[in-house]
Amino acid sequence: MIINLKFTLLFALLSLAVSAQAEVVVVVSSKSSVTSLTTEQTAKIFLGKVVTFPNEHAAFPIDQPEGSAIRDEFYSKVAHKNSSQLTAYWAKIIFTGEGRPPQLIAGDVAVRKAIASNPSAIGYIDKSAVNRSVRVVLKP
Repeated sequence: MIINLKFTLLFALLSLAVSAQAEVVVVVSSKSSVTSLTTEQTAKIFLGKVVTFPNEHAAFPIDQPEGSAIRDEFYSKVAHKNSSQLTAYWAKIIFTGEGRPPQLIAGDVAVRKAIASNPSAIGYIDKSAVNRSVRVVLKP
């Protein structure tokens, strides 16, 4: 019993340490003319409410897979939605034909590479994955 309690406490502390190290940032290509976005502007892009950046250039949002910690953190901070709320939201939007969810790409490095090669792309990655190929436009 004591061993189980110690294991549970250790696991909880490790989980907190890992989540404390992760920091989601919203990025665009370093070739993009977009230099910053508000939380509201970003939420509208990722929820399909707008299809352009504030400068009227096309916005192509890239999402990370359902169940990933980075996705949960992003939508919690930016759109104030948990994974079930987001699933219900997109089910309604798709059913009514009002839009489609962002393209899914798995992993910070793959997302960063896709964004770097497309000045219209926007996505979110862990701050530790940022390099010169992308520009941070929001730290939610």
